[in-house]
Amino acid sequence: MVEYLKSEQGKIVRLDSACPGCWINLINPTNAEVEDVISSQELDAGFVRAALDPEESSRVELEDDQALLIVDIPVEEESDSITRDVQMYATLPMGIVVSDQVVVTVCLEDTSVTRDIASGKVVRGIQTAMRTRFVFQLLLRVAGRFLNYLHRIERSFNEIERRLYDSQENEDLMQLLGLQKSLVYFSASLKGNEVTMEKVLRGRILKLYDDDRDLLEDALIEIRQAIEMSGIYSTILAGTMEAYASVVSNNMNDIMKALTVITLIMTIPNMVFGFYGMNVSYLPGAVSFVPAIVSIIACFIAWRFLKKHKLY
Repeated sequence: MVEYLKSEQGKIVRLDSACPGCWINLINPTNAEVEDVISSQELDAGFVRAALDPEESSRVELEDDQALLIVDIPVEEESDSITRDVQMYATLPMGIVVSDQVVVTVCLEDTSVTRDIASGKVVRGIQTAMRTRFVFQLLLRVAGRFLNYLHRIERSFNEIERRLYDSQENEDLMQLLGLQKSLVYFSASLKGNEVTMEKVLRGRILKLYDDDRDLLEDALIEIRQAIEMSGIYSTILAGTMEAYASVVSNNMNDIMKALTVITLIMTIPNMVFGFYGMNVSYLPGAVSFVPAIVSIIACFIAWRFLKKHKLY
């Protein structure tokens, strides 16, 4: 899908075709759509196609009068049967191509980073004709979206932790593992975005004005805050999973200890009845309730011995 958008009088309007100062938003485009945008705007084909590779890393490039910024953006993953109660997250590359006429964004999915602007939900201060500022506003929204999803992960983690206090289900542990994987994706992507923004901040890729520099610095501050948060949450989550693994192991040891004690005590009646079942006539009480009484007394003595020595 291709969208041609432009800010006019504080609103985002849709256009039928590209014009100077507009924003071209490519969402999982076809080859024909990509070729049309490349030819009509005389863009570098490699720049436009770069973000269509889901494994593309965050970076910045400059070629003649065009600049390419690739940043990782957070996206929500589809839930499966195990994670249906908890939202999982991943990251995708988004390419931002800045030419002397337009700004082009390319992504494989329609995400909230660009959708809120394209739909008109976020219009304050948006000026697509001011290309550098618009790019930095996109970067600021990327950083804000990371922070928002990290807060959601924290709430999900707290909810699962409360459930684990009552019952230790495998499903809850698998959900914790999924959240930990999301944090790993976030941490790697955020560090790549930080390096990219620092390169842009030097002013060699895009011309920086004072207001634009402040905007980029705000985005960089939020990115660093998100890096710190993801590191803290990852540490807490890893410690929690280790703690619950130890709890599960201790519970299993207690169960095995109880079964061992029961087995030892139940062995005593088998031994007593085994002796009396050999038809040995000189054993006392061979024809009375003596075997049962002896078994009960022996079991009680064994239980008291184990209890005294804290073996049970």
